Amino acid sequence: MTDVFDGDRLLQAVDVARAALIDDGQQPGAHLDAGVEGDWAVAHYFAADIPGYRGWQWCVVLSGAPGSDEITVSEVVLLPGEGSLLAPTWVPWIERVAAGDLGPGDVLAADPDDVRLVPNQIDTEDEFHLDPDDDDPEDIGQIAGELGLGRRRLLSPEGRDEAAQRWFDGDFGPASEMAQAAPYPCCTCGFYVPLGGALRPAFGACANEYAADGRVVAADYGCGAHSDVAPPKGGEGSPAYDAYDDGAVEIVEITPEPATVGADADGS
Repeated sequence: MTDVFDGDRLLQAVDVARAALIDDGQQPGAHLDAGVEGDWAVAHYFAADIPGYRGWQWCVVLSGAPGSDEITVSEVVLLPGEGSLLAPTWVPWIERVAAGDLGPGDVLAADPDDVRLVPNQIDTEDEFHLDPDDDDPEDIGQIAGELGLGRRRLLSPEGRDEAAQRWFDGDFGPASEMAQAAPYPCCTCGFYVPLGGALRPAFGACANEYAADGRVVAADYGCGAHSDVAPPKGGEGSPAYDAYDDGAVEIVEITPEPATVGADADGS
């Protein structure tokens, strides 16, 4: 008996660890490694030749106790090894949803703590009293709508800044290939409808059905359908190429070559 941890004895007990796996109904492969796990404990690792578990290892933890020479099997577990096949890290659905995933009939609720939204004042009869002699209900309603009254939450400064940056860096921003090749920016186009509020100086909506119709575009974005683009000179052909006159093509008749008569099979 010993009162001192005998690590070598547990490290050399490979057969004990293998027998524990076999008794558990497993078929362990080669012994891969062994290491001290703590006071009076050693872990042995064996290759696990199990279909679908490429690179995984069996781990058998052996332990001893002060004053005893007996070796105890504490744990048998299957663990992933280096290069093992693992399932992807689970991601909550709210983090998996991407732009464009929302389809007809789908419902996507904003998180109650969404930093893009802030609480808003709700218009009720008890909170707003109109004087019919001094106040025009239509004017009050228009102002209330512009202020956002009646909506439970409004876009926060963080949400506005995120949207602005996303639009600026997107396909309808000034750095896009289309904008770089455009003759004029959108802010000078007759089809450009500026947004309201703080986003007005930088963004608007396109009203040209042949361009970015209905999409938010940066004021510095541009395309070839600008309202000031001059029509092509000399007709309706492409402004990049001259008209092609097929009447000037010279038509040449090609006489087919006479067929070659082959020699007879006997060479005569």
